[in-house]
Amino acid sequence: MDLNLETIASKEIMPGYHGKLVHAETMSIAYWTVDKNAEVPEHSHMHEQVMHVLEGTFEFTLDGITRIYQPGDIVIIAPHKKHSGKALTTCKLMDVFCPVREEYR
Repeated sequence: MDLNLETIASKEIMPGYHGKLVHAETMSIAYWTVDKNAEVPEHSHMHEQVMHVLEGTFEFTLDGITRIYQPGDIVIIAPHKKHSGKALTTCKLMDVFCPVREEYR
């Protein structure tokens, strides 16, 4: 399957989180444009997740430890680990999830 990010429709999955979603057989990739000050509340899920900050400044808390991430920073989130985040500026993020995030289809 060949795709082009420009042709994928964006979905607002939660307030301020606009995602272009790609689903393969065993993983999902979310390309997020995140509004400044948009927050994702603390949560956990069964998926392993890799977050890559592409643009902007993003505050991220994993297992109670809060750090500030900049472009190029990558965070690996193990399954069932509690995490949350807030865009300190408008951000572009890429998340990879394994297995597929069925609720994002």
